[in-house]
Amino acid sequence: MRSTEAPETFLATAKCCAERMTGRQLFSRVTAARLWGLPVIHAWRKAELIDIVVPTGSTPPRTRGVRGARLHHSRVRSHRVNGMAVVDPIAALFTCAQDLDGLQAVVMLDALLTDAGNYPGLDERLVPLAGRQEIEQRLDEWGVFPGHGVIRDALPLAREHVESPKETETRHLLITNGLPEPAVQHTVVAEGRVIGRVDLAYPQWKIAIEYDGDGHRTEKGEWRRDIRRQRELEAAGWRVIHLTQDDLAPMSRAAFIALVRRAIAERAVTA
Repeated sequence: MRSTEAPETFLATAKCCAERMTGRQLFSRVTAARLWGLPVIHAWRKAELIDIVVPTGSTPPRTRGVRGARLHHSRVRSHRVNGMAVVDPIAALFTCAQDLDGLQAVVMLDALLTDAGNYPGLDERLVPLAGRQEIEQRLDEWGVFPGHGVIRDALPLAREHVESPKETETRHLLITNGLPEPAVQHTVVAEGRVIGRVDLAYPQWKIAIEYDGDGHRTEKGEWRRDIRRQRELEAAGWRVIHLTQDDLAPMSRAAFIALVRRAIAERAVTA
């Protein structure tokens, strides 16, 4: 007998809904984005609606807890994720576009483009989920749709090789405050030896910017490696600036920007 209790996780909720979906129904919007592992700005809640699309001319589902919509078949490429029918990653982004601001769009585009197997939430076997040229082509094919302007404006700001949403947020913060765009996942070489790769960098001034998530603090091995690498970077003449989630908070951003700006000014004088 099927339990009447609400599922406790997003994946369980999606699977429960998938059992009742017909052959022409596909998960879309935020539901599809979550299934692909794309970084959705807000955490999942039980009250979140499940998004399902059907081809134009079909009747969208009208089930409690489900938000149905129509989408022309030419705009969709059907995939299966965890055994569930879902729109392709680009269509997942495009159907989310109306709810995204500029930063959120760049974050999701970076996640689509990245080839980093350690990007949180993504299946390393599937990255990159899309290429820049493919996204541009699909934009042209889709034409006008809700939020299309946000995606078009964000795409030139998206970068490959990013390893986390916080790296994107940090890069976006620097650029929107008038600082030069840093290199993404820059490999530092000194005396012919690779010291390591840093999240963001200004190689011309030997400034590295590293985002430290909680894992850097709680995982002993990673914490020790970080300390060793920082010593090697500093010995090679690099200035390493660390930041955490607190530095990205609205009340702290100005201080972080001032710190980076000051480091660039100091290094520019001696360069």
